[in-house]
Formats: sequence, C-alpha cells, structure tokens
Amino acid sequence: MDDILIVPYDERWRDLFAREIATINAVAPPGLLLRGEHFGSTAVPGLAAKPVIDILLGVASLADAKDRLIPAVEPLGYSYWRDDPNPAKLYAVKGLPPNSPRTHHLHIVEPDSQMWEQLLFRDYLRLHNDEAARYAALKHDLAARFRTDREAYTEGKSAYIAEVMKSARRFFVPGV
Repeated sequence: MDDILIVPYDERWRDLFAREIATINAVAPPGLLLRGEHFGSTAVPGLAAKPVIDILLGVASLADAKDRLIPAVEPLGYSYWRDDPNPAKLYAVKGLPPNSPRTHHLHIVEPDSQMWEQLLFRDYLRLHNDEAARYAALKHDLAARFRTDREAYTEGKSAYIAEVMKSARRFFVPGV
C-alpha cells in the first residue's frame, strides 16, 4: 500500500536534497549532469508535503542519461520507470512500497524541457506564504479524500497549480 501522507514541513528536507544530489553527482558519468534542483513541496520552507524529495536533473541528452545515468543511480536504490508515458523525461523512484517508503523522485530532463517551469511554482510559493497555505489546505483535503489514489490526488491539484502558474509567470516574467 502506498498511502498519501501529508506531513508538516521538515527542516531536514533541504539537507536530504543536498546529500542526495552530492551522491548522484559522485556516481554520474563525468559531464552528463548539467544542473540539479530541489523542487516540489519539500523545497518550500514551511509547506506541508508528502515526505518525498523531488529532484529535477538537467542532462544534455535523455538517451545518454538512459544509457549511462540510470545504471549509475540504480545501485543507490532508484527504480527506473520504463513505462513513463511522458517521453520528454526519465523518472526514477527511490524506495517503493511495500518494501520501503518512497523517499526521492528523480525527474531527468533536457535543458529545453517544460518541467523547468515548475521552478516558478516553487519560487512563487516561497515568496507568497498565503498561497503556500492555500496549497497546503488543498493537499490535506485531497489526501483525506484520495488516500490510496495517487492519480486522483494529483488530478485534484491540477486546476490550482495552473492558476498559481499564471500568477507566477506574471510575477517573474512581466508582460506574459
């Protein structure tokens, strides 16, 4: 069972990201990684979240990352999702229930990926506590309603995220 659990913000999440990105950098083939970012709710101080560290990794080539990075991170406990319906990224999970809880999600993308826009969402919530509080309330509500249904939980957040992304684009990219 992989229940959705929302917990209060944990100051250790920043350090868990820093340690994990250092570990990934240590095993990654030289020159493959371009950038690593902590994103998602655990990257927003004070925001309640599922206790899973989301890492956005930039690589020059997904094909190269699939051939050389995925085999390097699998011994760290990552399971590569070969059936990801999104061909614009590679996705791996560290920890899989029922054997162990999820601890990290690795999203591997190229520099022109639209996933980088998610950093606008993160940064907007970091600067707007009222919006972060609204998001936390929504997540608590959805987690209570869809405790075991990750797809419904995620879908329930989509309209809110789209609304905040419009505000974030206007805030960070005036004239958009």
